[in-house]
This record gives sequence, structure tokens and C-alpha cells, in this order.
Amino acid sequence: MAGEPQEDCLFCKIVAGTVPATIVRQTDTTIAFRDINPQAPTHVLIIPKAHHENAAALAAADPALTADVLREAQAVADEEKLDSYRLVFNTGSGAGQTVWHVHGHVLGGRGLAWPPG
Repeated sequence: MAGEPQEDCLFCKIVAGTVPATIVRQTDTTIAFRDINPQAPTHVLIIPKAHHENAAALAAADPALTADVLREAQAVADEEKLDSYRLVFNTGSGAGQTVWHVHGHVLGGRGLAWPPG
């Protein structure tokens, strides 16, 4: 069920503290942690603590929580002293989503080409 922890979800396990992560920020509703396979000098994932499969599902179910995730992206960028950054939400396997818990990638610290991928 949307919002409920999923026992087979890696990110739900990070929220629960049963899987370690290098946490850089945490609020009542979100956790931000370093990506284990960074694609830029700064690569931080921001997730809601509540389980939602992807960005579209989160936005439909909980607009306030969606705003919390976006606010935290800016807070991470500020703490990392990023003048510019890219925020990416992969939605679906064809877009590269591999963990089915919505997460935003904050990427920065180097020039980022366009188009990506």
C-alpha cells in the first residue's frame, strides 16, 4: 500500500536503519544520503520516508510530501555549496529506475552535459 514500508525495498530499509547509508540530511519526512555509485562529485539521493513507487505516484498521493522532497534538494545543494545542480527523478525501468521507491538525484560539482544519457 502506498506510503507503507515495503519489506523488500532497499530504501525502506535505509529509512528503518537496517541498511547503512551515508546520511547527509534528515527531516521528519525525508532522508538524503550519498549515492553508492556517484555520477558526479556531488551525488545525493533524496527520498521520502513514506514508500511511493515513483515521482508521479508521490505527486498524486501527497503533494505536500513532494514539496518536502524538492525543498530538501535545495537544502542539500546549499550545504554542498553547489552554484548549480541537476535534480533527476527516473520513473520506470526504461528511464533507469532500479529501486522502486521514489528518489531524486542531486548531481553537481562539475559541468553536466545536455542532453543526458
